[in-house]
Amino acid sequence: MTKLAAALAFLAMNFYAYHFLATDAVIPQRQTFESFPREFGDWSCRESLAMGADIEANLGVTDYLLCDFTREEPWGLVGVYLGYHARQVREEGGGSGENSIHPPAHCLPGSGWDLIHTETVALDLPGLPHGPARVKRLLIAKGEARQLVYYWYQQQGRVISEDWQKILYVGIDRALRSRTDGTLVRFTIPIPRDGEAVADAEFRDLAPRIVAQFPGFLPD
Repeated sequence: MTKLAAALAFLAMNFYAYHFLATDAVIPQRQTFESFPREFGDWSCRESLAMGADIEANLGVTDYLLCDFTREEPWGLVGVYLGYHARQVREEGGGSGENSIHPPAHCLPGSGWDLIHTETVALDLPGLPHGPARVKRLLIAKGEARQLVYYWYQQQGRVISEDWQKILYVGIDRALRSRTDGTLVRFTIPIPRDGEAVADAEFRDLAPRIVAQFPGFLPD
């Protein structure tokens, strides 16, 4: 019922904004991820990864960072994806111009990963707007491989965990600020034989360093 109400509110807000308020999109200034740091103490990303042009077009992403951060002692690996969308609305003329951020929980099964467990957890990292936030934590599996995933939407000074909340705020911000920009923040950590706690420790070691760099790259 909550998701249905959010969807209806989003449609109503978009209709009102399009027909009664200014429709010129406001695109805030920001630094591109090309200048995002690739080294954080003993963690480093040797080379940024690139998605194919067809994948970028399907995601509707404006700018992104895709990096595997590793360290040697103790060995660790954390995949980081930051996907910035300057607009999350359908382009003029309709068609395939949908730029809304795709929820990882919906996309992962399409990539062959099974969702073993999904929960919303409290996360307190320096640099997150307004202190402790609620984010998604997933356990996923493909064959014998297991991974831990943390993700959230960072949208104009908010940290959002729920898909329906993201949709609702897109409508509100479009109506009140002529902005629909937002970023998907995702950390993916392979779970070693030592267990899930090791993967969690790797996330909590690297994530604060990544998040501390967000000002300037993720507009408030």
